[in-house]
Amino acid sequence: MGCFGFLKVMMFVFNGIIFLAGAAILGVGIWVKVDSGSILGFLKGIKDAPAEINQILNVGYLLIAVGAVLLIVGFLGCCGAMKESRCMLLMFFVIVLVVFIAEVAGAVVILVFKPLAGQLIEKLGTKVVQNIRKDYGENSDVTALWNATMDTLKCCGFYNYTDFTDSPFEKYTHLYPQQCCHSADFSSCDDTSATIIGCFPKLMQLIDKNTIVIVAVALGIAALEILAMVVSMTLYCIIGSKSD
Repeated sequence: MGCFGFLKVMMFVFNGIIFLAGAAILGVGIWVKVDSGSILGFLKGIKDAPAEINQILNVGYLLIAVGAVLLIVGFLGCCGAMKESRCMLLMFFVIVLVVFIAEVAGAVVILVFKPLAGQLIEKLGTKVVQNIRKDYGENSDVTALWNATMDTLKCCGFYNYTDFTDSPFEKYTHLYPQQCCHSADFSSCDDTSATIIGCFPKLMQLIDKNTIVIVAVALGIAALEILAMVVSMTLYCIIGSKSD
């Protein structure tokens, strides 16, 4: 196998990975949109939530868009290499370049506006706690969404069990939700035994615990994109010289 054949195989393998990654991201995006019991579904129903939260609620659409783009890119790369199509290879290069630039720009924006994230979370937390104390135990939709979220994440409230203080549920039972306690006995879940961590701190723990993995995946994707652009342009030039 010569250099040209090796590059074609590399192009096919790398774009196969991109195609599969796109399919996975697309699947996650669809899951986020259809999972009505997720925390995003709950956030959407919070009254007087900060306007900025709409950006978080659009994460499902963003994942779907990214997944679709990666699927198209993977298809163009694989077919362009195997069929030796300069047009498809050029389209592939342009799309990957635009995506790469957008990723870099997005990373810069996140770093620049990172301090605003704390303010948004503080505003959101206040509204969430108000919503819990107003509706949990009385509004069936809010109660079901919070129960589903706490069961899934193994957490209690937004910050901790005190979020449920003075809620309809706590006023009626003088207890806290079972998810807030390690004990299986609901009747003993009071302020002395409600030791389960809140859902927001739990999410932060999960993110912090997997920071290295997240960064490694991001760097790996960037390296793949750069390599794919180099290989596609090399194939484009070789195919052009052969046709001449």
